[in-house]
Amino acid sequence: MKPFFLRGIALEYRLAMAVLFCLGLIFFNQQLAPVRSTLATLVSPIQYLAAMPSNFFDGLSDNFATRANLLDDNKRLQQQQLLNSERLLRLRHLEQENQRLRALLDSPTQVDSRRVVAEVIEVDQDPFKHQVMINKGSSDRVYLGQPVLDSNGVVGQVIEVGQTASRVLLISDLTHAIPVRNSRNDVRAIAHGGGQTDILELPNVAMNTDLQEGDVLMTSGLGGRFPEGYPVAQITSVVRAEGQTFAEITAAPEAKLARIRYLLLLWHNEEAANDR
Repeated sequence: MKPFFLRGIALEYRLAMAVLFCLGLIFFNQQLAPVRSTLATLVSPIQYLAAMPSNFFDGLSDNFATRANLLDDNKRLQQQQLLNSERLLRLRHLEQENQRLRALLDSPTQVDSRRVVAEVIEVDQDPFKHQVMINKGSSDRVYLGQPVLDSNGVVGQVIEVGQTASRVLLISDLTHAIPVRNSRNDVRAIAHGGGQTDILELPNVAMNTDLQEGDVLMTSGLGGRFPEGYPVAQITSVVRAEGQTFAEITAAPEAKLARIRYLLLLWHNEEAANDR
């Protein structure tokens, strides 16, 4: 193999020639810079075109990934919205129940009376019987004849007591009667069930008795079964026909007998409750 430098040339000359060669390369490199810039400009569209397929597929892949993420997020949010809607429905239901219970507990009972909230668990299907079953019994000191209310007024009285459940006779039953008085003028009468949940009848009322449509009938306290002062019904019709001995008077119960769910059991006082 032939040497790069001929033999006999001194090392100093070799070094000088190498330095000059490097300086020449540096000079020509600077001179060729515009040429390289022009060539790069001319070649860049080709490089861009060459990179287009790769960039296209990369962008497409990112687009599919983003769309898949959006679909997953949308599905998850829909499921979360459904769960939240169900929770909202339960909250509304609980809020309504809470309002009903608060209305029961705020009813105008005597200060010294004991009261317990009961729930209706069964409604008698016999159209000629207006009775319901509640989830309180002798274990809760429920007793026969105990008055029962809802948040609007008198519902009825207990007629049968079991260990854990009791039967309540509604004031609309044909066999039920309750002493009442007119809150406007204290006129007393007896309200009988009319066989329909929205009708009570006041029989044997003299023609000249001062009772009018719109009068509110309250418990009179007579007989000792129902405490005095609870709303019973509102008079809806007063008919005084000529030749009749008594007026025909009907009233609508204050209690919502057709859609009761929670009821309030009353004791006349705590001492009577403890004696039961």
